[in-house]
Amino acid sequence: MDYKQNQDDESLSENKPEGGEGTKGEDNQDSLVKIHHKKWEMASINMGSLVVELIQGVLSISLFYFYEQVLGLRSILAGVAITIYAVYDAFNDPLVGHFTDRVFPWTKKWGRRFPFIAAFFIPMLIGFLLIFTPPDSVQGDDWTLFGWLIFTTCFFDTVESFFTINYWALEPDKFRDEDERRTLGVFEVLFGFLGVVVSFLVPPMIINDEVVSTYATMAWVCVAISFVAYIFLLPGAREDQETIDKYIEHHDEEQKDSFFRSLKFALTHHNFLAFLIMYILYQAMIQLMQGSTLYYATFVLGEGEDVVTFLLLMFFLGGLISIPFWTRFAKGKINNGSNRRGWLFSSSLMVLFSVVLTFMTSLAGAMSILFLYGLGFGGFWVLTTPIYSDVIDEAVVEQGKRKEAIYGGLRQFFVNLARVIQALTLSIVHELTGFVEGANTQSASAVLGIRLHFGLLPALYLLIGIIVFKKIFDLSKDRVQEIKKELLKLGL
Repeated sequence: MDYKQNQDDESLSENKPEGGEGTKGEDNQDSLVKIHHKKWEMASINMGSLVVELIQGVLSISLFYFYEQVLGLRSILAGVAITIYAVYDAFNDPLVGHFTDRVFPWTKKWGRRFPFIAAFFIPMLIGFLLIFTPPDSVQGDDWTLFGWLIFTTCFFDTVESFFTINYWALEPDKFRDEDERRTLGVFEVLFGFLGVVVSFLVPPMIINDEVVSTYATMAWVCVAISFVAYIFLLPGAREDQETIDKYIEHHDEEQKDSFFRSLKFALTHHNFLAFLIMYILYQAMIQLMQGSTLYYATFVLGEGEDVVTFLLLMFFLGGLISIPFWTRFAKGKINNGSNRRGWLFSSSLMVLFSVVLTFMTSLAGAMSILFLYGLGFGGFWVLTTPIYSDVIDEAVVEQGKRKEAIYGGLRQFFVNLARVIQALTLSIVHELTGFVEGANTQSASAVLGIRLHFGLLPALYLLIGIIVFKKIFDLSKDRVQEIKKELLKLGL
């Protein structure tokens, strides 16, 4: 049974003495109280999106370039180091998800997700700093630098997983109404875009390829911005007491699944698998484009690092302007309220303009196409949260229990796997086309390789995702509504 989203002044709280009451499903008086949330809560929780996109954006744009072009690490070693990091991540993220999907002594008072979100945020920032502050003793030697890259990325991934997995698991659990989720998706895009644009602006304004320490300065600025966002994140990350109580009640009643049983269910859940394949190839596309931008500006356009700001800003502006359209599109008659159709349409636009981007060799042309590219990007991002939440709801109905964190762990693993695709694509293309690490100019074949991994190759990755998603994913609007009714009956 659905409920309508309240306006801010009518929003209800989970604690009746503090200003509100829920409405129970008519089909089952024991069903979970439906909790309405205020807009400020949606804004607050999405400060986490700002930080995630800022940190991940800087890593996507600068990590490979910093170690290869600035520090002089061989392309193949940089690619192998990031691959090792991802293999470690393959074990780490799902295990963290399984570990946190349980009741702890503090769960009753502080909730399932909030303690991990609050506790691991600062260690995550420390890990991020270490990546961009290699000691002088490891610079100048390929193998020690190689080891430093592996150590710092794996440390970062460990602490980042505890934060990010619980952050992504919180949203579908806390916000359960379709209208709220779409509104939440808009906030996620707005704050996520803000994080993306900061990741575009900060590095080019600070870094200098000839001064290694400027990358450490850039990292410190990102940490300072993230810490301010953390302060505003905490209020919205608090969980509803009613939801916590229901989880503890059902957790005590249900049979505990082993890690491998939970993992097997998640990986055989066909709609989740379709989401993952599409999401990883989307992430591979975006991260490869972002990671190519410094190379593209330097060696194709013949411009400095500051041009990266203008290129990626046009991409951001296209996405930002498109948000109202995609929000209406998701609810409109053309789309028939189908999140699936919107995702396919927006991703197809990205593929189209990514291909065109391959042939742009002027600054004006590249900026124009990136703006159009951003139009599709905005739609994909607006609809990601609603689609993911629908998939999680289906999993809850099929399992009869909430296991969001194991799904969050797999989702986060796939995000990091996208970085492996980025790193291996860059390293392999550079090796095959004769890219010279640290050189001020490159050969014609190396420049062609840069154009390919800036436009055509990212498009091919996402095109594969579209084909797979269209074939496998079958959550229609009607099926989503049926799932919501079943959730109410289950009291989940």
